[in-house]
Amino acid sequence: MNAGTGDRGEVFVDGTDKGRTDRVRRGLGAVGGGGTVMFSDAPGAPGAPGASGAPGAGVPTAARVRRAGAAARAASVPQARPAPRPRPGGVPAESRKAGRWAKVAQRIVPDDLQPEVLRVELTELGDAFRAYQRRPEPDLAVLADLLDRKARAFALWADVTDDASLREEADRAAAAAGTTREMDANRRGLPVDGEGPVVDRLLTRGQGVHVRNVLEHVRVAAPLPGAEARLAVLMLTLRAARAGTGNVTGQDLGGWLPSDGERVVQQLVDVGWLLLPEDVGVDDVLMARPEEPTQVTVPTLIPTQPRPFFFGKVTRARLSGWAQKVVGDRKLRKKKAGAATRLLAVYTAAHSRPDGCLAETGEDGDGLALDTVAAFCGLRPEDVAEHVGLLVAAGWLMEEADTAGGRLRGRLAERVLPLSGLV
Repeated sequence: MNAGTGDRGEVFVDGTDKGRTDRVRRGLGAVGGGGTVMFSDAPGAPGAPGASGAPGAGVPTAARVRRAGAAARAASVPQARPAPRPRPGGVPAESRKAGRWAKVAQRIVPDDLQPEVLRVELTELGDAFRAYQRRPEPDLAVLADLLDRKARAFALWADVTDDASLREEADRAAAAAGTTREMDANRRGLPVDGEGPVVDRLLTRGQGVHVRNVLEHVRVAAPLPGAEARLAVLMLTLRAARAGTGNVTGQDLGGWLPSDGERVVQQLVDVGWLLLPEDVGVDDVLMARPEEPTQVTVPTLIPTQPRPFFFGKVTRARLSGWAQKVVGDRKLRKKKAGAATRLLAVYTAAHSRPDGCLAETGEDGDGLALDTVAAFCGLRPEDVAEHVGLLVAAGWLMEEADTAGGRLRGRLAERVLPLSGLV
């Protein structure tokens, strides 16, 4: 009996009567390997000596070869081992033996920590933080929720183990959750409590703090008492806040002070608050074009001097742009609002809550001290009410604004909410 390949490459087996088994596939016969063919003279095979069956039953047909090969192949393939059964908390025993323990915030979660629900939560929390770190873009709302979960889980962990460091970690997580949620609200223009309309804010809460510091500096340190000089000092201070120098054009001065620009700039130069480049006069500043601005210097803001505030390049540009939007408001221009009215608009916007209500920093009560407002604007306290009326007419403040009892109370109009300083 022979086994081999035919002239077309098929596998065949010769029986005792020289017949061939056709259509035997490679891998199932003696030639291809990997399988076992039951021949008629094999012990125990059908038709072998001593075996029962009809004559000729020992001749291996193609069907018998296929069945025999399949059985042999199944017997020769080892059974797949079942995957290790995960333990509660998602950490298989084999992983722990390899040193891969469940961890959260660089702390190992004990395998025997009770209650079980706490151990599962800490394990899942660690996985969630690691998944967040792999995100292509940050999501502060998601991060705040994770920090809230961490604060609750670590507080319970501290109760169970009486570990003071876990309690401190829980407190830090709770504080971080609040700060992160506040940052998210500021960026998305949402009130911190999640209520109210969505507003595209120009300033963040931190930038609002910086702008109020600048306004207080101008209120206290302005070299001249008039409203026009104070407005120029405010705008030039924001231009030169970082390096002590800033660029100014005639268009800038014309927008800030349509009729008094030359006089005010000359006064600031005369008192030494403002320095112009050599061989550059005030009239040259008024003629400076945007492509060739004049660089002016404010000596009190030069970095070698003690400085009243510190913020970066981006924040400086943002604050300057914010003030420019307030001073150049279209409706204020249409009403021909003077310097004092524009300063009042700046002050009310900077000292308003996310809902627009006027308020001072760190105080629960509504309204602003009338004396402070008047000093910033270069007005007498009794004259503030007139300019409040002008802001109401320009749609800057709501109609209920008043100055009774030495307080300026009111609320920004809805169109002005993007300019709120987020007290």
